[in-house]
Amino acid sequence: MIGLNQTVTTLTLSQAFNILIHLRSLIYIKISWAYFFKRLNSFRRRIRPQHNWMASFAMEDFVGNGALKDLLPKLLEEGWDDVPTLKVMNSEDMDSINMTRQQKDAMEIRSYLHDRTLMQYGDQLEISGKCLPELLGLSAVDLSAQFGMKRGHIARFMDRSSPCEADPLPALPLRQKNPAPSRDNSIYKSELSSLNSRKMQIMMRSFGRNSNKSEVTVEQSLADLKIKEGHIFKGIVAAAPAESRACGCVKAPPIVENVAPYSAIENILIQKLTPEYKIGTQRLVKTKTPPMKAMELWREKPAVLLCIRRPGCIMCRAEAHQLYVKKPIFDALGVQLYAVIHEHIEAEVNDFWPRYWGGVVLYDKSMEFFKALGGGKLLKDKFISGFLFNPRAIANYKRARAMGVEQNFKGEGEIKGGLFIVGKGKSGIAYQFIERNFGDWAPSTEVIEICTRLQNLQPSQHGTKSSQEYE
Repeated sequence: MIGLNQTVTTLTLSQAFNILIHLRSLIYIKISWAYFFKRLNSFRRRIRPQHNWMASFAMEDFVGNGALKDLLPKLLEEGWDDVPTLKVMNSEDMDSINMTRQQKDAMEIRSYLHDRTLMQYGDQLEISGKCLPELLGLSAVDLSAQFGMKRGHIARFMDRSSPCEADPLPALPLRQKNPAPSRDNSIYKSELSSLNSRKMQIMMRSFGRNSNKSEVTVEQSLADLKIKEGHIFKGIVAAAPAESRACGCVKAPPIVENVAPYSAIENILIQKLTPEYKIGTQRLVKTKTPPMKAMELWREKPAVLLCIRRPGCIMCRAEAHQLYVKKPIFDALGVQLYAVIHEHIEAEVNDFWPRYWGGVVLYDKSMEFFKALGGGKLLKDKFISGFLFNPRAIANYKRARAMGVEQNFKGEGEIKGGLFIVGKGKSGIAYQFIERNFGDWAPSTEVIEICTRLQNLQPSQHGTKSSQEYE
């Protein structure tokens, strides 16, 4: 005992502290992994594959076996051929295709359920003959007894705020302003244009309403989507600054400070795995499509490219879903939506599309888009340090779970993703967002703002650019 005490006294305070931290980490890691695999096995036992469609973008899943099923041919003929567009129908549009009262009630119920990823109850609620206000007036006991609704699902059903509209978590102190625009990398203009297309007006009324009132002016609705005065663009910086992990003992991986050069992405070889979903579309591209250069994607129209870390990840699925549900906005702005994955597991793609993403899915085998996000190298983080020790990542996970999204653990999940907005032709990268913490989303208000500015882009802004590129 004396010898031991003598040994201890020779250690400095700093050395003793480091030893304690090391021992604590080893114990915590061991416990964390044991707990994680215990929870994982429990979760796998509870997964019900038949509910994978509970927020699907497949039209057949959305209409179910109710009153809207026989209306599918008419919807296709009139151009209401995807779920996000269908959900923004107003009473005038419904009357124009002679929808019955029962079909209108079914549309309202199913749109409400889709926003809350509760589509598994669509047929049951529709058969009850009740309209949405009547269903919302039922007690939790009645919902459980009459429709077999689970307690957590009842809470989500009774919450009239739409989870799919939830953007990033409450604002935290911002790290930096967006980098100054450059001729090659950024495209900005000062004012929003007036959006007068009929489709946009319909969409705006839908996204702008806070209750059952459907008649809201375009100006009022557009104001909800505008960047507020004093807003500072996060630009390439993720939704929050790097937070302290494990009491400051673990440092967050650094991220690049500058927007990637256009030359880093224009010649990337990508492969199309799925088409944009429409009624009757095949689930996957049956024949293997040849690789193509990425520049072909935005040759005619601007493009938003969502780089997915892992299609089975609950946070990635939630991000994809909340972005694609706003498809009518991007359609009206003339902007295309693409999801980019770096690992091709066909079963995973089939499970991801069109349930959580109804747009084109691209395969970036060389991971060049993901390298561009990291300034030429992949941005990676470990499960222990990047998730278990990161309160922001855990908060992102809870946000995704609150949306009722399912998950699996197949594939590589440490390579971080992000989002690019690329202008038409060779005009450059307008916006770049990096997933600093697992599950960070690019704020929808920023994405929509940049896409609106792209719509207003004038050829003269780019000096040496050829006018043909913008015609």
